[in-house]
Amino acid sequence: MEFAAFSASLAEDRPPSGLGLAAQALWWDAKGDWDKAHDCAQAQDDAQGAWVHAYLHRREGDATNAGYWYRRAGKPAQRGALAPEWEAIARAVLAAA
Repeated sequence: MEFAAFSASLAEDRPPSGLGLAAQALWWDAKGDWDKAHDCAQAQDDAQGAWVHAYLHRREGDATNAGYWYRRAGKPAQRGALAPEWEAIARAVLAAA
């Protein structure tokens, strides 16, 4: 799925079918449902899931937990604005699908 279509799908009530769990997690996060986002990220036990998991804990304000998940993902811990990180992760996850 292209990023533009993914972004447009945020106007819907449910994520598009066929999305992997990491992409679903980002979708739910963008819709403001951190718990559903976290459940999806936690269920994807790989580097992508860990990357999204890290982002979600950073969004939550738990830098220590986020740091653990960034290390599991093999990604450097982020400290900048959340929106550009969300987009970068979404683009990477969608491109890998």
